[in-house]
Amino acid sequence: MSAASPSNVTIRDIAKFAGVSAGTISRALKNEPGLTETTRQMVLSAAHELGYDFANLRRKRMRRLTFLLHRQHNTAASSPFYSPVLHGAEEACRKQGIVLSFMAVGPADGVTEQLRMHAPDAVVCAGFFEPELLGALRASGKPLVLIDMKLRGYSSVNPDNFMGGYLATRHLIGLGRTRIGMISGSLGHYSVRERNKGYRQALFDSGMLADPRLEASLADGVDLETGACEAMQSLLALPNPPDAVFCYNDSAALVAMRCCLAAGLTVPHDVSIVGFDDISSAVLGHRPLTTLRIDKKQLGAMGVELLLREHQEAPVEQVAPVELIVRASTVCDDFGPHK
Repeated sequence: MSAASPSNVTIRDIAKFAGVSAGTISRALKNEPGLTETTRQMVLSAAHELGYDFANLRRKRMRRLTFLLHRQHNTAASSPFYSPVLHGAEEACRKQGIVLSFMAVGPADGVTEQLRMHAPDAVVCAGFFEPELLGALRASGKPLVLIDMKLRGYSSVNPDNFMGGYLATRHLIGLGRTRIGMISGSLGHYSVRERNKGYRQALFDSGMLADPRLEASLADGVDLETGACEAMQSLLALPNPPDAVFCYNDSAALVAMRCCLAAGLTVPHDVSIVGFDDISSAVLGHRPLTTLRIDKKQLGAMGVELLLREHQEAPVEQVAPVELIVRASTVCDDFGPHK
């Protein structure tokens, strides 16, 4: 076996090397039920050791897809974004005759065993996932696509987060705002980090110095409602508070708006507020929210379409456009120019 070319390694070669039947090898590589996890891991280790080309598994027609959402996103605050993404993936699967299953998982959930019970041909991961968790998923040998996350070595589909942050901030600058703050989630999340970069780039391009005191992040370990309120209160408590705030998503922006109103401020006269995502509740607040619109169902469909492509030698990274939607949280009939 040592002389065999990795690209020529077959299931029978692995079976001979591992001392089990070809059927056992096939079930293990396809993540099908009927094997112990010990046997499954032994087969995968043997396949990796021999240099088996897991792309061979991709050539079969995809019949089952599992949509994974991290537990941290399986919340009421995140649902307005990720539910349409899931629906877009489901619609794309239905058109192709693919059965879609859903799992909310975390690092301590035994994701490999759970995935085995679903027996998918491919996997979509939506939102932030720890690299270690993605590594465990990739070890299954299943085709894998990330949605709303980007990591080197993985195919992914993302909205244009950088451009969204840039457009939001340029809009506020165009209204004559001079102290523009930002409320961020964890910068460990790719989408949040890119939106923050767009915010800073817009300030730089306009010749405005970024003031780190005007950037507030949600505290670790708190829910979005509490974290966004605390972040907005910290900005309002500054000796020279912001006259505009770009929030990393709409849910945080709506909380920030309520916080301003509770402090006796008016929106947008005292503070203009911009969100991101254009969730359904963005138009239901005290002032309809200016935001960046993402076609969330399209993101889900693009993830499925990427998995249906013929085998790619290198990871594919796709970016979906965003659109600035201007509403009354930044401009109204009796305030400022319309831009």
